[in-house]
Amino acid sequence: MRAGWYEKRGPAEAVLQLGAMPDPTPGHAEVRVRIGFSGVNPSDVKRRAGPATAAIPFPRVIPNQDGAGIIDAIGAGVDPKRVGERVWLHSTCWGRPFGTGAEWAVTPDHRAIKLPSNVSLAAGASLGVPALTAHRALFGPGSVAGKTVLVTGGAGAVGLYAIQLAKWAGARVITSISSDEKATLARQAGADHVVNYRKENVAERVLALTGPVDHIVEVDFAANIATTLKVIKGNGTLSTYASMSDREPKIPFYALMNKNINVLWVTVYDLTREALDVGARDVNAWLATGKAVFPPFHPFGLDDMVKAHLAVEQGAVGKVVVAVGGENAGR
Repeated sequence: MRAGWYEKRGPAEAVLQLGAMPDPTPGHAEVRVRIGFSGVNPSDVKRRAGPATAAIPFPRVIPNQDGAGIIDAIGAGVDPKRVGERVWLHSTCWGRPFGTGAEWAVTPDHRAIKLPSNVSLAAGASLGVPALTAHRALFGPGSVAGKTVLVTGGAGAVGLYAIQLAKWAGARVITSISSDEKATLARQAGADHVVNYRKENVAERVLALTGPVDHIVEVDFAANIATTLKVIKGNGTLSTYASMSDREPKIPFYALMNKNINVLWVTVYDLTREALDVGARDVNAWLATGKAVFPPFHPFGLDDMVKAHLAVEQGAVGKVVVAVGGENAGR
């Protein structure tokens, strides 16, 4: 098969290679998927980028956790009826060497989730880690029905899915974004209110629009904690999945404790099987409504894996996907 890979960490143009590898064979409780599209996440490029001095856990790594395609082979213990099934994938190379940046990927049976017939493979490749992160950030502590949810960074993949899943569950949603382009995308996703944090004081605007919020889905803990403390209700929930402005932030312990704030730290990779199964079930139920708004796609070919990774690093608005299987691309 044709595949992209790297054998050491570093810049995309320096370490990513493209070539031939043996076709993989599924083992016990595994499926093999003919990849139509591979989705590239920020975590994929960070994992590949470095630090360059850190050894990679495997001699060779095929990048990209997410993707979509068609199951064409199964291992022992997997229902034979799954052959031919269209699926979306997540966490494909978590704890494993090979991801979706190749013509085939082998993954545990439960990480290959049936893709509703009304969703394209390109859209399926945009789900995975972002959609399951959004689900956990919203529903990990319980229902959000009837609550007011603030989604920071509402035009990113996680934010866009969080807006829609929150609305699907019966919440009122306010989101913060940084441009008119992103505001349009957030409104298309169903946000009730949109705040441009480059032009407005987020805390003042949120309180004027909705009053204190019940729940926050947070894209940058350190950058927004001061605003969080101003807008969140006592006994509210702060679900955070990143803190890129400061990777080791100072935590205002007593300010959070004195408001009885429930802080949920979210990373999908080490979630329990039960939590992932619930997330996949709910995401598919939402997709089946036919109302999903997907991020704008930035498509690249497998030969352009370097350009795909660079597009993510440069902050492409939307979802970078790599078209891998030509015969599957239109399905």
